[in-house]
Amino acid sequence: MSRKKGSDNQTERLLSSEREEGDEEISLRPRTLKEYVGQEELKKNLTVFIQAALKRKEPLDHVLLYGPPGLGKTTLAYVIANEMGANVRSISGPAVEKPGDLAVVLSELEPGDVLFIDEIHRLPRAVEEVLYGAMEDFVLQIIVSRDAGNRAVRIPLPPFTLVGATTRSGDISSPLRARFGIQSKIDFYPPGELSTIIKRTSRVLSMPIDEAAARTIAERSRGTPRIANRLFRRVRDFASYGEREKIDLALALSSLSALHIDELGLDEVDLRYLDCLIGRFHGGPAGLESIASAIGEEITNLEDVYEPYLVMSGLVNRTPRGRTATEKAYHHLKRSYQGLLF
Repeated sequence: MSRKKGSDNQTERLLSSEREEGDEEISLRPRTLKEYVGQEELKKNLTVFIQAALKRKEPLDHVLLYGPPGLGKTTLAYVIANEMGANVRSISGPAVEKPGDLAVVLSELEPGDVLFIDEIHRLPRAVEEVLYGAMEDFVLQIIVSRDAGNRAVRIPLPPFTLVGATTRSGDISSPLRARFGIQSKIDFYPPGELSTIIKRTSRVLSMPIDEAAARTIAERSRGTPRIANRLFRRVRDFASYGEREKIDLALALSSLSALHIDELGLDEVDLRYLDCLIGRFHGGPAGLESIASAIGEEITNLEDVYEPYLVMSGLVNRTPRGRTATEKAYHHLKRSYQGLLF
């Protein structure tokens, strides 16, 4: 009896990330592919794959979603489960420390369940190896220690779909990657799609916003829905504080200025990065470790959170010799570039 209670507590710990989300955050998530804004080609393909699996009365093939943080990988995992009429079991890669942790979760899956593993690239190798048989043959193979030695035990699992999400697809081992039948990159969103997301959020949170204000917030959201929703909530705070019943362009501009978000969506860390690269390293090339040390930021934070947008925006180039600032970066910081003054 006590062993069962311990197992339940362990499962609660591993699955706690799903329950820690606020009700507001969950309410902002679309539940179907039709409601999901953007990623049109991916949605079309998923519709085919999901409907085909439903017709065959089989679970969907395993899905790997990769791309920068905040683009909707977690949301899409829940959408896939809803479209399949399945329950979601959600865990985070860093929380699964040993094979037994994963075995607990796998052994409690029901037929057709979707197991979502966020940050799947951070699974320990020993844990990852447990997944191989589970994904390919729906078998959990564990080693049981006995007095006379170790013995392999094979436990059949119900058919399930694993959805893995990662911001670092290159860190996923080839054997694990090969076991995902569906692999898709989530791209940055254009301002028009982000504006649609912001207007949906305004309806959910009962704070009207006009078209120009939604577009302005969208243009400063770094192509990322999570940032768009976060900026909207902060602008909503300014509206509530000022007893405003609607967000207009003037309020959006003043709020974003107070938040130190410029017209390209750059914040203080972005600007310190560019200022360091241009001022201290003369535009580069400079190593990321040197830049991170100079501005007091974590290397992984710059590489995963900030650099993808700086590169996409044409402000920074990644070269074999290091990072270099582009002419656009000089222009944005109003610095001279090859003798030209901005």
